[in-house]
Amino acid sequence: MSHAENPAILKRLKRAEGHLRSIVTMVEEGRSCLDLAQQLHAVEAAVANAKKELIQHHIEHCLEENVGQGAGARALLGELKILSKYL
Repeated sequence: MSHAENPAILKRLKRAEGHLRSIVTMVEEGRSCLDLAQQLHAVEAAVANAKKELIQHHIEHCLEENVGQGAGARALLGELKILSKYL
């Protein structure tokens, strides 16, 4: 399965793209630093969430297929999924 087929990743990236476009417009319009900082924070959050979703997707759909389905492998992948939330 391709990462491009995961709608959650694309949704988050498109959200970040939209925020970034609006920030450029805001800078051109001379908007306040507070407004810009808020929007930049939103872009950072959207990109961070896309990264987390990408990593989770990779663990679930790429690593799982290549590691195997044994109980030990599933337990390790489960632990990796939990750890990846702290990235």
